[in-house]
Amino acid sequence: MPLRNRLKEHRARLSLNQSQLGILAGVSRQTISQIERGDYSPSVTLALKLAKICGVQVEDIFTLEEDTEESV
Repeated sequence: MPLRNRLKEHRARLSLNQSQLGILAGVSRQTISQIERGDYSPSVTLALKLAKICGVQVEDIFTLEEDTEESV
């Protein structure tokens, strides 16, 4: 199940660039970029930090895209 995110939307709402958000979260700009592209799944700790910075719940940023087939 791929992890989808809306981090770029929330970052833009706060008028932050990737570097600024990275500094606030204690990670590099590259890490923020990789998360936004879906190339990197953040740790629970980082996901919680990002949600707190954005003033939202983790689920508002990150969601699992579930398979449409039912598990048997």
